[in-house]
Amino acid sequence: MRKLITGGRLMLPEGCAGEKGLLLENGRILDILTPAQMEALEPGLPRVDAEGYTVCPGFIDLHVHGGGGYELNRSPAGDIVRLCAAHARHGTTSILPTTLAASVTDLMHAIEAVREAQRQSSACNILGIHLEGPFLSQAQSGAQNPEYLIAPTPENYLPLLNAWDGIRMMGVAVEREGALRLGDELKSRGITASIAHSDATFEQAEAALAHGYSDVTHLYSGCSTVRRINAYRVAGLVEAGLYFDGLSVQIIADGKHLPPSLLRLILKAKGAGRISLVTDGLSHAATSLQEGALITQANGIPMLYEDGVFKLPDRQAFAGSAATMDRLVRNMVQLAGASLEDAVRMASSTPARVIGEKHKGELRPGMDADLVFLDEALQVGPVYVGGERTF
Repeated sequence: MRKLITGGRLMLPEGCAGEKGLLLENGRILDILTPAQMEALEPGLPRVDAEGYTVCPGFIDLHVHGGGGYELNRSPAGDIVRLCAAHARHGTTSILPTTLAASVTDLMHAIEAVREAQRQSSACNILGIHLEGPFLSQAQSGAQNPEYLIAPTPENYLPLLNAWDGIRMMGVAVEREGALRLGDELKSRGITASIAHSDATFEQAEAALAHGYSDVTHLYSGCSTVRRINAYRVAGLVEAGLYFDGLSVQIIADGKHLPPSLLRLILKAKGAGRISLVTDGLSHAATSLQEGALITQANGIPMLYEDGVFKLPDRQAFAGSAATMDRLVRNMVQLAGASLEDAVRMASSTPARVIGEKHKGELRPGMDADLVFLDEALQVGPVYVGGERTF
């Protein structure tokens, strides 16, 4: 069935365009029409009035552990569907549910649960799963449970990789013995290899580029930076992420994990084409959690919700985000000075490219009709998945 979206501004790859229409058919974008072409359409064609909105490609969250009161680890498929739906209300039309480091047995359960949830979910596209660990650094564990951080040996990672071809991203500390071999394995399978919770030096990150690694997980969080070793300054993963064009970066632009100054620095150094906005959302993201609430993740790590972000109880580090993708887009415009086009690009086309998703992230013919309508205040209006309005 065909339908026409008209009356709003379209966020096209070349920029915003008014007075054009978006023709949808069978869940895809069929064409971008001029006013004259719209006039020639059959009179009875269903039309959607987008006046007052900017129609954008749906947001793609590559890194989210939970939401709506649910989290991925140890959850059944139905809870994962509800997790994704909670984020979909905020414009996320595609998602990679993301594990916390856990036992291989628990991770296998999570993989199977996401595979089943993918079949059930209609409000949000589940593109696969993101395994954040368990091959992470003890020195940069953050809110990951150190008990579950294990060595990247074939005996440990092959059962996970063989469990499902829906693994789309894996986060690894590249300085660990065996991590470069794992990177080669991930690349051979078409899985995006991200440097995550890593204490790597600049040189170790550079070496990882030659072994399939192409992304950095939540830059500045769980990342090594300049340090002194025997009086000499040694650059770390942060500097490598900013420097190498071959590395895209994820950033948690919730206004807490990174101040406006660093958001601006990252945007200037990397450009919108190499930045993916990610929520890193935990179980109570996309909820109205009460200030001061103390909750415990499925991995056993307690977290304090304070000032709009999750912290470790001693308040010495953040433990994760309560953000949604629409908040990240607003922050990049309002705090980092990004154009709306660039902010949306970081939430849609860049993450699509990072994981090799060829039919999402842009408004052009042949792409999936996953859409989010933003009003003048950058608040989410209607949301469409596969051409059907979900929220």
